[in-house]
Amino acid sequence: MAKKRRRAAPDLSESDVMFTEHDSVLTRHPTLIDQIKQTADGLKQDKTSRGDLKILSRALRELRYAFKVFAPFRRQRKVSVFGSARTPHDDPTYLQSVDFGRRMAEEGWMVLTGAGGGIMEGAHEGCGRTRAMGANILLPFEQEANPVIAGDRKLVNFKYFFTRKLMFIKEVHGVVLFPGGFGTQDEAFETLTLVQTGKRDLMPIVLIDPPGSNYWSQWLDFVRDQLFDRQLISPEDLSLFTLTNSVEEATEEIMTFYSVYNSMRYVSGKLVLRLHFTPDNEFIERLNDEFSDIVETGRIEMTQMHRLESDDRHLRHLPRLAFRFNRRSAGRLRQMVDLINDSLGVVE
Repeated sequence: MAKKRRRAAPDLSESDVMFTEHDSVLTRHPTLIDQIKQTADGLKQDKTSRGDLKILSRALRELRYAFKVFAPFRRQRKVSVFGSARTPHDDPTYLQSVDFGRRMAEEGWMVLTGAGGGIMEGAHEGCGRTRAMGANILLPFEQEANPVIAGDRKLVNFKYFFTRKLMFIKEVHGVVLFPGGFGTQDEAFETLTLVQTGKRDLMPIVLIDPPGSNYWSQWLDFVRDQLFDRQLISPEDLSLFTLTNSVEEATEEIMTFYSVYNSMRYVSGKLVLRLHFTPDNEFIERLNDEFSDIVETGRIEMTQMHRLESDDRHLRHLPRLAFRFNRRSAGRLRQMVDLINDSLGVVE
């Protein structure tokens, strides 16, 4: 029997690179700018306190600058890497983060980290300054930009964790977590929460345990014993992430996720999945048979680019599946995407 190998996604030009964000030209959306101005005027009417105004003003300025920095790289695949800032350079975890950053750079991806030391520096060391992006947090201790990203135009410094965390999730196409402290745990649960609740599009989430470590495996034991067994999460929620001790497997998980699947968008009440390859009628029937539980009404069907997707011109040529998703079964949707990738993404 011939050995199966994975189909490579088409080699897209920079203008057509895979991307989940939507193009936006500011001059096309004057109403949104007016709404921001009206909100600001409303603060005066509300007699908002000086302290609250300072928070709003700083948050808006931070986000405006961050959007400006990230805008030129919106169509470039990026992965957020989290892990402890305290991991020493000779630790196996650090060395593994260097290896991961290098592998993602070889695949043409950029690497976004918190710009500090430890795992963040390791991932940047691996990918190099050209492919490094940083979202630094201003703290009175522990956090200065690492030498790889320090002074780079792709570095943003944040006062607030909430504005910084938005960029970590909004601007990327995958998340990888190495062992870390409270911050790493926070990012793990927040990312899973946003994907599970549909506040963030599906993306690969990978937990990496260095060889000989049980950091994430014990975390998974907790999730299974305290969340799954108590029915606080659904069985399919465990499909939202992958645990491995191999950088190669972590890289493969990310690349495989986008081998056939490209991106998703809601259009006129329907979820549209953009793909790199066109499924045949037999496979579409299989999807309808196996995933009818997540279809609210109607069927999963092929569709054309809708006029409301006109701001995604770089994706106009991609084949599309569309259906009325129930918007609550993210784990099952991930299983459906995995089946699409596994079935359409291999050749004999």
